[in-house]
Amino acid sequence: MPRAPYAVLAACYRKVMEGVFAYALFKRSDAGYWQLIAGGGEDMETPEEAVKREAFEEAGIPLDRNYLKLDTHSSIPVDAYPEGRKDWSPGLYVVPGYYFAVEANREEIRLSAEHTEYKWASYPEAGKLLHWQSDVTALWELEQRLQRGDFHQKG
Repeated sequence: MPRAPYAVLAACYRKVMEGVFAYALFKRSDAGYWQLIAGGGEDMETPEEAVKREAFEEAGIPLDRNYLKLDTHSSIPVDAYPEGRKDWSPGLYVVPGYYFAVEANREEIRLSAEHTEYKWASYPEAGKLLHWQSDVTALWELEQRLQRGDFHQKG
């Protein structure tokens, strides 16, 4: 099935104690770096549908979880998606990356073959480990929202 010209990224978090949160980082099996859950839409999926499917496929996050769409987004060169690119317009140079957050717990994380391991990290530790700066920015936004209790969806 054709890949839609966008990426979705999911930041999984859990509350450790009052005011303290941990974030799940995933180590890619093909490149060896740490990142958030990442994938793309298939066919006519919306970004919201795609992120739920990707988080389930890559980490076993139940499909019925509520996701918060973050303000953070990224622009990704189409060359990062050689398989998807064949179905896209030749005039397309970058695809948008949409970030979401979802609450998870350590017991439910199941890794797919896309990752060799995962770890829970504080925001400062995650900032040092994550490969992509846009992932760090998304976690900063999520950390701020969690600390402020600001989890409403914007219209």
